[in-house]
Amino acid sequence: MASQFQALRYLAMCTNHHCPPKRLSPLYSAPFVRRVVRFLSSSSPRRSPKPFAPHTQVFRDVDPLRKWRRDLLLNNRTLGLVPTMGALHEGHLSLVRQAAAENTDVFVSIYVNPTQFGMNEDLASYPKTWEADMKILTVLDRELASLGAGRISAVFAPSTKTMYPTLPPDSSIPGAGSFVEIRPLGQLLEGASRPVFFRGVATVCMKLFNICAPDRVYFGQKDIQQTVVIKRLVKDFHLNTEVRIGPTEREKDGLALSSRNVYLGTRRRNVGIVLNQLLRKAEAQYNAGKRKRGDILWPANDHADKTLLEQEALEPGKRARFEVDYISLANPETMEELEEVDEAKGAILSGAVKMLPLEDAKEGEELGVGGGQIPVRLIDNIVLDPVA
Repeated sequence: MASQFQALRYLAMCTNHHCPPKRLSPLYSAPFVRRVVRFLSSSSPRRSPKPFAPHTQVFRDVDPLRKWRRDLLLNNRTLGLVPTMGALHEGHLSLVRQAAAENTDVFVSIYVNPTQFGMNEDLASYPKTWEADMKILTVLDRELASLGAGRISAVFAPSTKTMYPTLPPDSSIPGAGSFVEIRPLGQLLEGASRPVFFRGVATVCMKLFNICAPDRVYFGQKDIQQTVVIKRLVKDFHLNTEVRIGPTEREKDGLALSSRNVYLGTRRRNVGIVLNQLLRKAEAQYNAGKRKRGDILWPANDHADKTLLEQEALEPGKRARFEVDYISLANPETMEELEEVDEAKGAILSGAVKMLPLEDAKEGEELGVGGGQIPVRLIDNIVLDPVA
């Protein structure tokens, strides 16, 4: 053993100092020496990659989360908040990746907020997938760790009693409770069809921003009126956070990702693409130089009417009926309707359709969650950029 140690020591010295060769014992064959030299000549010993260590904490209450947030602040770490209602999909994950690229720590909130659902909306059936969501976030956190990006430090999953500590949440109008309203912005478009929706969104976001004190908050462009409401909330209430908007994530055929898409099933899914199609037709008009409302929107309305007539002509077991709620051409700051687009400001094209319950479902047909009987509201939008 002593002679082996001396040989290795000499090889190490020669590797580092270019010593003259020394006669070694026949015990050390040429292949053995080459292997040792290759090992010793590396600049540093090879180390196995550090094993992934999940460190995401789940918080249910406010005080422990605030203490955690203070510790981050004292250590000069930055926080990005991604508010969600769970049922996570690639759209949510893209926002988490964006937050991780811009902050040292990411908080994801998972809370189905009752005050943004109307009295007859789908609160009871809204998909709740806690176990799957946590597995998705663990896989994503592993990805972020491998990239050296910010990490998912916390998931905030409060109870409704935690979020609404004084009174039970109320979705009636005018309703009892403490609410934040953004008027008239919150009463337009989605707000006209869903009167309490933006009241609930603004209220829960104010609560989340106060609890988490994020440096930046992340929302998807798919809910574009919501992003305008949140920006107004932050500006008007002097909230110390930056609103960041991520692009809409889509299926290959253009359908915008949404947690509610699980309700569609194959038949309604295939027809639901009509919303993106009609918006693209309006966008083409703008890109062709049209600026008047009628010139931009008539192909969109025409496509919607033709598709609806096609579906009505089919027998009940083959069709997927829908209603168009609105097709909008709006000011990008106020969401008020435009008669003519100002090229210096651009505009927002948006729309909403309601996929109606299926008729005459067939045995073996892929119907989606709820057996094809839950109405599905689809929304989408396209930003018409200013012309330089």
